[in-house]
Amino acid sequence: MLAYTYVNPGEFRLLEKPKPVLQDERDAIVRVTLASICTSDLHIKHGSVPRAVQGITVGHEMVGIVEQVGSKVQNVQPGDRVTVNVETFCGSCFFCQHGFVNNCEDENGGWALGCRIDGGQAEYVRVPYADQGLNRIPDAVSDEQALFVGDILATGFWAARISQIGPEDTVLVLGAGPTGICTLLCAQLYHPEQIIVCEADPVRRQFVSGQYPFATVIPPEGAGDFVRSHSRHGGADVVLEVAGTEESFALEWQCARPNASVTIVALYDQPQILPLPSMYGKNLTFRTGGVDGCDCEEILRHIAAGQLDTTLLITHTFPLCRIEEAYALFEQKRDRVMKVAIVPDGEK
Repeated sequence: MLAYTYVNPGEFRLLEKPKPVLQDERDAIVRVTLASICTSDLHIKHGSVPRAVQGITVGHEMVGIVEQVGSKVQNVQPGDRVTVNVETFCGSCFFCQHGFVNNCEDENGGWALGCRIDGGQAEYVRVPYADQGLNRIPDAVSDEQALFVGDILATGFWAARISQIGPEDTVLVLGAGPTGICTLLCAQLYHPEQIIVCEADPVRRQFVSGQYPFATVIPPEGAGDFVRSHSRHGGADVVLEVAGTEESFALEWQCARPNASVTIVALYDQPQILPLPSMYGKNLTFRTGGVDGCDCEEILRHIAAGQLDTTLLITHTFPLCRIEEAYALFEQKRDRVMKVAIVPDGEK
């Protein structure tokens, strides 16, 4: 089968590899019907993910059809259309039992697919702990609607959930990339008084303004003054930082009101410093870390009910045989790209 592979730092290559096989009674083999490219894949390519294993098939955003299951798999069966979770989790350890699945104690717990074990930018993928890692897609939900459930939509849903958004809140989302937009849509599920989106890229500001008119969109310049003057208590009640830059890291606490909640969703390339003397007295609560992607079934219910729709993020589609072109487009942010869908060559 064709599989896009991490060969060396700075080099991915489309290679022929053997089709994966079951390695454990709790595994499933999934035929990939649609995949996507994530910014985290670019972090691997450029050496920013030290634990990524050379030689693995990359990709952790995908949906597909179950082809084979191990003898202990109970929740899915061959023929089921499924989302694939970005995280591998056993479901039984202390952390899984408390919903902290990103910290699963299994040796492949957390982000493994496309990082430490073979992922889904391929024709087939092996999914460990299939009962936890796969969720059946409702018949009325398309592959395109479900594509981001297991990763960036799960991230946005988790971030909004742990931020404890209330109906009188002003919510500030820093960053309007694909994950930022998923976070915006999930924050809207809690019906806050207003959502402000801060984004540096004018193309992305235009995209959000055109597609999601319920949000107020602003540039970083003057953001602090704008948020303070357009909120009840001199700043945002909830800040969700999704941009991952030095500037957005500073804005997250500067734009927050005293005793606000700040949730850091972004993955940074460099360490960041909180200027605690300048912040003293704001009494902020920070929440940060990797997504606990255990809400996929609930997310699918919201999609089926018409309450979540991320299909507008799919701006380009490429066959797997042209995935290198897709990566170049995505990395260079050409042609107003948001997300690229990858179709295994035999699918269309």
